[in-house]
Amino acid sequence: MRSLETRLGGGVTALLFVFIFLPLLAVIVNVVFPGLFFGHLEFNNVSIVLEMFHRPLWKQSLLNSLLLGVGTATLGTLIGGALAVMRSQWSFALGRYLDVAAWILLIAPSFLLAQGWVLFAGQGGLAAQSLGWSWVPAMVFQPSGLIVIMALSKFPMAYLTVGAALDWSVSQYGNAARLCGARPFTVWRTVNLPLSAPAYFAGWILVFIDTIGDFGLPAALSTTYRFPTLPYSIYTAIYQSPVRFDMAGVMAFYLVMILGAAMGLLVLAIRKSRFDFLNNRAVRTMPRKPRHAWLLNLSSGLLLLCCLGIPVGTSVAVSFIKRLGEGITLSNLTLSHYVAVLGGGGSDHSLLPLLKGFVHSLTIAGLAALFSMIIGFFIAYVLTFTSFKFKGAIQIFSIVSLAVPGVVLGIGYIFIWNQKWLEPVGLNLYGKPALLVIAAVAGAIPYAVRVQLGSFASLSSSMLRAASVQGASAWVRMGTIVLPMVRQSLLIATLAAFGTSVFDLALASMLQPSNYVLMSLVVDRAFEFSQYGYATAATVLGGGMTVVIIVTLQWLGKALFKRQDERKRKGAASFETDSGINTYKQAVRSNKGYS
Repeated sequence: MRSLETRLGGGVTALLFVFIFLPLLAVIVNVVFPGLFFGHLEFNNVSIVLEMFHRPLWKQSLLNSLLLGVGTATLGTLIGGALAVMRSQWSFALGRYLDVAAWILLIAPSFLLAQGWVLFAGQGGLAAQSLGWSWVPAMVFQPSGLIVIMALSKFPMAYLTVGAALDWSVSQYGNAARLCGARPFTVWRTVNLPLSAPAYFAGWILVFIDTIGDFGLPAALSTTYRFPTLPYSIYTAIYQSPVRFDMAGVMAFYLVMILGAAMGLLVLAIRKSRFDFLNNRAVRTMPRKPRHAWLLNLSSGLLLLCCLGIPVGTSVAVSFIKRLGEGITLSNLTLSHYVAVLGGGGSDHSLLPLLKGFVHSLTIAGLAALFSMIIGFFIAYVLTFTSFKFKGAIQIFSIVSLAVPGVVLGIGYIFIWNQKWLEPVGLNLYGKPALLVIAAVAGAIPYAVRVQLGSFASLSSSMLRAASVQGASAWVRMGTIVLPMVRQSLLIATLAAFGTSVFDLALASMLQPSNYVLMSLVVDRAFEFSQYGYATAATVLGGGMTVVIIVTLQWLGKALFKRQDERKRKGAASFETDSGINTYKQAVRSNKGYS
């Protein structure tokens, strides 16, 4: 049993090393030895790292990323923390919709939301043309406006983190403060806020990490407003002529260092904090009816309108408009964009077929979801039920991928998998769809592990030990005990990985094989050519079909689980009936023999 656990732990550690850590290591090594991955070994003077502060584009990209990250993290944590307090303390009608919106924003690609904001707030957008709000473009397309837009899409990280910390409470502290005459706000400021400070800090760090590595917003803004950030400058360095791997490597190095410092601060804060205040008197927080429920519903409704209503509603509206500059009028409505999408190309420029790209994206997302679910299952099993000595490394590898931007992972994959010596063994994967699948698996592993760990933690290891004593092997225990108990979380992990992989723009842009069209690239290319109607129609159709697939698979999975449970119940009932009949027959025979 120990040998199997060791092999299983070693296998998942090796996979995580190759999929996640090795590309990051390649990015760092490339700064010192820039020619190592391209056939000529050179030693780069460390001074190239300091050139970040002397080259205008590099310096501006770094400053913009830090400004956007810090500003969004601060505002997003304020929004998410306030909503989490509202949701945990009070029961109101729109509370459940906040939870739904948070998960939608987590899964939805940022570039699609950013495109909706561009179409709403641009010079020729709906706000200026249809509503007459000429002040909107100048207000939105500035650093503070971009921080607000990013905060409206990134606050779910803080909302879910703080909300989880507020799920349980020890009311005696607050009661003691009230007995001393403290007002409700004073109780929250002096008792509740300090006790939940680690959750707020963790939420701030997670929002910062998600923002500074975001590729979608600058990609969507590239046609309207110049705001270079590190991820987008890395992308342009790879796809300019001549290709500047040195430039991309230096900026990727700084991005990795910033993310590493943020993760280090998070781990240090968690270890140093001693706010382990939950004890046997802790009770689940029960929301109560507020005195002014209309105020909570109004504020929640306005937030939902801003974070989802404006970008999604604008994209849907533009998909039915002939010309964006003429506003929303009956004569300006059309279905021609949907006809062009379903016909496989645009009328004004050459676009690869959307349906073909959608099939490619679904295939890659499906394979990534399947493999990440399997790998995540084994990782969760090793972390929960084994004593593998490198469990800490597995935990770190599985979390790091959540923080690493797709462009950094993409450039690392280019360094690793674009090697001539890999050609004889068939592993020169750069320029092939297989590398997109590997990259998508690496990006989906953190979600699969986090979802499954919650279900694994609720399983008692005594069941597995009892089965082991009876002679069941590790594979039998996983298949007959663990798998049936965590099947629902496996389904959720698979669907979550599938949904996040369909519209991945960063990895698709970095690793796209030649003449291989993908859904996200079709939408982005149409937007880049100012074919907004085509881009939004493709987004609506692609997103709608993805949602239908996810809902259908979830329904089929639940139906299959229900059918399996019914079969087990019938089998158990039949076994009990047969046992009863046999017992009765034996009793009759013994009575006859006695008489």
